[in-house]
Amino acid sequence: MVRIVRPAGGEFQRRGGHYVATPEALIARGRFGRWYQAARRVLFGARLASEQEMQERLSVKTGLAIMASDNISSSAYATEEAMRVLAFAGLAALTLTMPIAIAVCIVLAVVVLSESRVIRAYPNGGGSYIVAKDNHGVIAGLIAASALMIDYVLTVAVSSAAGVAAISSFVPALHENRVFFALALIALITLGNLRGIREAGVLFAAPTYIYVLSLYTLIGIGLTQLLAGVVVPATAPPHPFDPAGTQLLTALLVLRAFASGSVGLTGSEAVANGVPSFRPPETKNAVTTLVLMGTMFGTLFLGITFLATTIGIHPDHDEIETVNSLLTRSIVGADNPLYFVVQISTAIILALAANTGFTGFPRLASVLADDRFMPRQFAFRGERLAFSFGILALAIVAGLVLVAFEGSVSKLVPLYTIGVFVAFTLSQSGLVRRWLRLRNKGWRISVFINGFGTVVTGTVLVVVAYTKLWDGAWMVLVVMPILVAMLYGINRHYTSVADALTLTSLDEPLPVMKPPVVIVPVARLDRATRQAVAFARSISPTVKAVHIATTPESARAFEERWNRWTRDVKVDVIESPYRSLLQPLLRYIERIDQRDDQPITIVLAEFVPRNWWEWILHSQTALRLKLALLFRPNTIVIDVPYHSHDTGHTSRKQEEEDRS
Repeated sequence: MVRIVRPAGGEFQRRGGHYVATPEALIARGRFGRWYQAARRVLFGARLASEQEMQERLSVKTGLAIMASDNISSSAYATEEAMRVLAFAGLAALTLTMPIAIAVCIVLAVVVLSESRVIRAYPNGGGSYIVAKDNHGVIAGLIAASALMIDYVLTVAVSSAAGVAAISSFVPALHENRVFFALALIALITLGNLRGIREAGVLFAAPTYIYVLSLYTLIGIGLTQLLAGVVVPATAPPHPFDPAGTQLLTALLVLRAFASGSVGLTGSEAVANGVPSFRPPETKNAVTTLVLMGTMFGTLFLGITFLATTIGIHPDHDEIETVNSLLTRSIVGADNPLYFVVQISTAIILALAANTGFTGFPRLASVLADDRFMPRQFAFRGERLAFSFGILALAIVAGLVLVAFEGSVSKLVPLYTIGVFVAFTLSQSGLVRRWLRLRNKGWRISVFINGFGTVVTGTVLVVVAYTKLWDGAWMVLVVMPILVAMLYGINRHYTSVADALTLTSLDEPLPVMKPPVVIVPVARLDRATRQAVAFARSISPTVKAVHIATTPESARAFEERWNRWTRDVKVDVIESPYRSLLQPLLRYIERIDQRDDQPITIVLAEFVPRNWWEWILHSQTALRLKLALLFRPNTIVIDVPYHSHDTGHTSRKQEEEDRS
């Protein structure tokens, strides 16, 4: 009689004809495993079941903090980036900052209107990648995806660098170590996102709203002073630009300033990419978040630019103090509590603006992985329902970029806007083709909106690429096709693997395989070897043992001892005068494989010590052999572990169960 033992107890529950693993089934047994799980619980929180995914979704309030912080926080440096370019033509050229800000806000309005159409047309997320792939083809979709991934990496790098710059504006001693502190900020945001999207939203909501309220308060005070006729003295920067300028004020310089100010448009695509992250109704909440985001950024950007140009704020040549810091000191003074609130909240939201990248990149990577353009690991959710692999990958790449550019905002910004405008242009033109193809209700208005958006974002793309080409934008244009080629290559690999593994018909019977030739590498004759040989004989009548000896004496001694133990299994002893163990064994396996048409199975006896730290005291020959045989065809490797507490005997209770 055979008794089938089914899972029982609290570790598994029966549901609808199958078993469901409970949290008890995931509890580690060993002491080290329990310590590791306890540490993970403290850092990342308790595990979340798949059914809890709906509870982790975002409301409009938390969605603004998670997905709009990048765009809103751009108001902290967009004015300064435009000013820094104009200042090369002299301080008088700074009067053009306000017209440039108005032009940027007009483009932003077009982008918000166009992106709202993307959200309604593609409520399942994916944004520019899905739109471009569906309407322009796979290559266009991959171009949009690679552009967005680059943009998300730069979002993290620029935001963390800008956050440190805001702090060093009133703590100058931090400027020398800005790279270290920026990396620390990336690590903190990574940890927050690994804890799950809802907890990240709760963590980042307060700084976002404090920043917005403090800036609105500052703008209100400044406008009140100007309307009352109060003369507000402009605080001079520590290292001013040459008042007369070093370059001519040309149309190209103005376009460069516009391109630098356009960094304020970055992050506006994140909402369309992450529509499924919102609570139902997802589309409505996403559009509401998008409109609020654009409104907040536009009013803050215009308010800061108007006050800075009216008061006469000049940017600092060496990036020691930001324009926002100079403006705040001019309006309320350096000792006013509002100054510290503005600076600290600016630093925090700039640092946390990197969270937009941590929200958008992992979700985009998961969509690409589902379409087999990215490694499958990017599609897996972690214990906290976050795309952990994508989060960690983004943190590592962004950290490397930050170090490479020495944590300088001005060095990173020229790379920043290319990707987002490539994605914008492809998605808007893709929607035009969609409306022309479907011709559903209101299609003419949709064609006009997205057609105008294509013209506007395409024009900005050309301007940014042309003016920033030799400032670093060329690197993005080089990396983008490389990424496209990598994504396409990954897809070809997965397609070929699927073609090789997919069952053509479920009616095909199981194949009948010949018993394998089993080879048991033997280092010494002991309990572990005896257990491995016994297992080998249970799966095939053809078993060969092989021993590598380093001297003639040890070869003869082992063969004699083996023959005294058993003659049922033949042993081949190979003398290796050069003391090499692995290579002679591999050649032996090859010779056996060449003269026999049966599959080869290697059974490895591996001793497992009682404590994990004892593992380093052993040579790990079995591990090295497994790695060497991993990619060998027609070869099956079976590991037979022998634990230090095994006795090699079966208990009486076990014997009774076996007989029953």
